[in-house]
Amino acid sequence: MVNLAYRAARWKGALMRRWYRARLPQLVRRPGLWGDRLPASVYALSCDRDLPEQVASVRSLLTYAGVPDRYVIVSDGSYTPAQIQLLTNLHPCVQVIPLTDFADPALPPEVTTYAHLNPMGKKLMMILSIPIQGPTIYSDSDIFFFPGARELRDRLTAPGEHSFYLPDADPAFDRRILTGLPDREPINGGFILFRRVPDWGEAMARFLALDGPPNYFTEQTMMHLTLHRDGAQPLERDRHIMGREDEFHWRDRYAGDRTVLRHYVTPVRHKFWGNWQYLG
Repeated sequence: MVNLAYRAARWKGALMRRWYRARLPQLVRRPGLWGDRLPASVYALSCDRDLPEQVASVRSLLTYAGVPDRYVIVSDGSYTPAQIQLLTNLHPCVQVIPLTDFADPALPPEVTTYAHLNPMGKKLMMILSIPIQGPTIYSDSDIFFFPGARELRDRLTAPGEHSFYLPDADPAFDRRILTGLPDREPINGGFILFRRVPDWGEAMARFLALDGPPNYFTEQTMMHLTLHRDGAQPLERDRHIMGREDEFHWRDRYAGDRTVLRHYVTPVRHKFWGNWQYLG
């Protein structure tokens, strides 16, 4: 029965994704019921493979969290001119910039090498290049926002300057970066709310001293180390979702009006498309 429900949920998700992708031009032209101003800049790294998720993610943030000062989608280079036009037609706050133009030229060459070897290297290059000049959000393209996301404004304006992170469900680390350091709550790199410029110094020094090439989890480990060193605070697990406990179930147990966001990582990506009442 579990396998049957899982297969049915995956089939449903694939079908709905195809339907959504086929109708992207119409969806983009349709005016949205956007929220109030969101006092932040938002950045995402994206590619043509994830175009439907990126469109749905942007629309969900505009609807439930509000309209940011700018929503910058950094393309890994795979978006076509037509796809870029489609994304920028979502809202005047949206702009698309190729990673080659966005990347900070002062980054160490080892970061560029990592970006050529691994997609997570591109993400590291992008995050290190974000010009943080006030409240700034990084959001993966597979983050979906729910009505509870209106509370992100409170996070952005809360007392203090500490950033906020999405707690991970399981550790996913390049342990070489953490040699000699105590265990801390694992941080997921899919959603970060920066309220000050982080100090990447120690993480970068450990990155440059790696014995062997960086791997898929090196970027996230550097984020984990840096944000903990920076005093960042966790977002509530029960409303900022990384869990996969419903992976083999038909329904999305976390979708609801109180939920702020969910990171639909690969094993539960099909559930991204099961919430029509929120897709707009």
